[in-house]
Amino acid sequence: MEDWALIRRLHLAEGESMRSIAERLGISRNTVARAVRSEGPPKYERVPVASAIKTVEPRIRVLLKENPRMPATVIAERIHWSGSPAWLRENVARIRPEYAPADPADRISYEPGDQIQCDLVFPAVKIPCGTGPARVFPVLVMVCSHSRFIMARMIPSRTTGDLLAGMWELLGGLGAVPRRLIWDNETGIGRRNRYAAGVAAFAGVLATRIVQVKPYDPETKGIVERANGYLESSFLPGRTFTSPTDFNDQLAVWLSKANTRLVRSTAARPAELLPTDRAAMIELPPVAPVTGFHAKVRLPRDYYVRVSSNDYSVDPQAIGRFVDVSADLETVRISIGDRNIGTHPRSWDRGLTITDPSHVQAAKTLRAAFQNPEVADAGDIDDLVRDLAEYDRVFGVVLDDGMISS
Repeated sequence: MEDWALIRRLHLAEGESMRSIAERLGISRNTVARAVRSEGPPKYERVPVASAIKTVEPRIRVLLKENPRMPATVIAERIHWSGSPAWLRENVARIRPEYAPADPADRISYEPGDQIQCDLVFPAVKIPCGTGPARVFPVLVMVCSHSRFIMARMIPSRTTGDLLAGMWELLGGLGAVPRRLIWDNETGIGRRNRYAAGVAAFAGVLATRIVQVKPYDPETKGIVERANGYLESSFLPGRTFTSPTDFNDQLAVWLSKANTRLVRSTAARPAELLPTDRAAMIELPPVAPVTGFHAKVRLPRDYYVRVSSNDYSVDPQAIGRFVDVSADLETVRISIGDRNIGTHPRSWDRGLTITDPSHVQAAKTLRAAFQNPEVADAGDIDDLVRDLAEYDRVFGVVLDDGMISS
């Protein structure tokens, strides 16, 4: 452009000949002549050529209409694309929003005391439990959304009773209850906008709401999802565990350190923000909610009750009576009213028979008495009349007060 302007100035303004201009600039006179005759500086114009994308774009649109999320590599295979992969990806990215609109995720700010996000994570490590094979157990993770304070505990199963018992234990350790507990569509909590049995009563006692987010909406509980990833990438690698108790003990030590980390999004440490978060929460209820496993069954002759596929012995004096069976995360209890007739540590194994030796001895005594009843002495007919309480004692009949007749 500078040469064109110089030629025009020398020839038109200063009257210099085209020959002298060509000699001064070292170019041909034809070039000078074209510059003088042209109305503007020379420019390169590429002859338009039909793009290869234009020929295959209708087929790309058909594929994206059927499957808007189809990867560009699969599209290239379907349309037999032989050109530049980068060029195809660029054009697929240009076309795709017409069939799969973007789903933006807003950055959410969380008010103190408003919510705790809850989730289950199944660590890729098998935990020994008793004599059976090692198994994978769920870990309940709960994170205070405002402070990012993490609470977690391994639980025996994902049943409703164990989920509620785990939540109650973690909230009890926190010492407060948020206004909302956020869950996904976990079966033990509820599905299709219907709570599982006992969940609504649990929330009512705590004076909180249990909110289940929509399916395929991970951003709503992204705080706990990131905590799950942090646990799997920072806590699990390089560790071995001898039992669920050992897992929870190591997890508690790790959490005490994890909650002092600096969180980039809040520019603070969870342990430092927790007092503000907890102060805005609700106090724990004066009465504990109903959690864990509960059942009322008639005790059979073999004096065992079943809890989570394991059988636990009961005082055989209660044979034939209805007994109350309850189990939390650690203990199985069997009772009649306020009277305890069996207590066992809860086994996380399957298919076991857990026996209290005192129950076996009591059964042996009752069996001997049943098989060898006392024989009445022969004599007057009046001598054949006996106190009925003696028969109750011999046959192990339990009275309404829970005591054997004596």
